[in-house]
Amino acid sequence: MYAVIESGGRQYKVAVGQVIEVNRLPVEIGQTIDLDRVLMVGGEEGISKVGQPVVPGAVVRARVAGHPRSRKIIVFRYKPKVRYRRMGSHRQDLTRLVIKEIVTGTLTSTEAETSPPVSEVIDTQSPTTNPMESETSTSAESSVE
Repeated sequence: MYAVIESGGRQYKVAVGQVIEVNRLPVEIGQTIDLDRVLMVGGEEGISKVGQPVVPGAVVRARVAGHPRSRKIIVFRYKPKVRYRRMGSHRQDLTRLVIKEIVTGTLTSTEAETSPPVSEVIDTQSPTTNPMESETSTSAESSVE
């Protein structure tokens, strides 16, 4: 089973046991966090749930394994012919997560009982009957007489 989650404005495809590095989160090392921005859940049977924008009730549980920093990125600014050279660098703060569990969102028994079946919803909305047409035709006939 896999899930697509969003963290820090980026999307990650994760599976149970996978280790990912996301932008720094304000949590302690060893804590378990719930990532509730689950955009999609897929399974072994080929059945996928796609959220609009998130899958309702789906949660990815992960353990914080550490707070490393990324590799150093060199930022070099240069303007030709004017002796302008500036050297800088950047290291991003990260949080290393170990994915422990993917919980899919499913309907509870009370929600399943209260929602009508799709066939009943389609049958009640008949496209042949329009209440506005019947009112306009009777009012037009009465005004002619």
